[in-house]
Amino acid sequence: MTITAADVNKLRSITGAGMMDCKKALTEANGDFEAAIDLLRKKGQKVAASRGDRDAAEGLVITKKTDDGKTGVLIVLNCETDFVAKNADFDKVANTICDIAVANKPATIDELKAITYPGTDLTIADKIIEEIGKIGEKIDLSTYSIINAEFISCYNHPGNKLAAMVGFNKSIAEEVGRDVAMQAAAMAPIALDESSVPEDVKQREIEVGKEQAVNEGKPADMAEKIAMGRLNKFYKEATLLNQEFIKDGKLSVAQYLKSVDKDLTAIDFKRVSLS
Repeated sequence: MTITAADVNKLRSITGAGMMDCKKALTEANGDFEAAIDLLRKKGQKVAASRGDRDAAEGLVITKKTDDGKTGVLIVLNCETDFVAKNADFDKVANTICDIAVANKPATIDELKAITYPGTDLTIADKIIEEIGKIGEKIDLSTYSIINAEFISCYNHPGNKLAAMVGFNKSIAEEVGRDVAMQAAAMAPIALDESSVPEDVKQREIEVGKEQAVNEGKPADMAEKIAMGRLNKFYKEATLLNQEFIKDGKLSVAQYLKSVDKDLTAIDFKRVSLS
């Protein structure tokens, strides 16, 4: 049968695929639009498989919270190039996935991927495969995090390559929470406080501190004490609550929060950067 330009344009408007891809799919499907859509989706699956070893290091990091401020989510939708990351359709898909996460609060990334994408009969996982077919790059929903707390603050850095969210034990002013979320984004802490630093990281810092002390000519019996002192310095640099507050260097983040409310503290945070 004859495939008209109008048919090709119609399929392109439905799927967003390229003109030649649409024409080829309609030809193979003998003009059956549903079959042609399936063929394009299958092409997407093949692209996904063939590009599995590509580095999808670009993309968007987005964090949002529920209207009541008690649940925050953070997602990363990756692609291969910055050109695609800046594409309006890619941005729309990433934000829609984040909105779905906010609305449904799935516990895991697999649960999120299994939710139906709005306006389609596709799961999010299938929608991503469809987008791969349209764009021709590896796309991956690589990260999903959720925090539940009495109050959540989210910070999306301009350009959406960096985002952070922080959970607090009490409701606070938006400005206070945003300052701490910006702190987490800017200062890249590895843990909330000293108690949440992984044990292997602590031991590594202690061993490095001992070796440095010995190399500096300090007595071996003092090396342990010196190493512990350096570990405390590490906590001040690498844990959110112990870091110097960026808006007032005389206070730690923990002290700043207590200056707002003596019982106020951060209980969790998530931070992701693509740079």
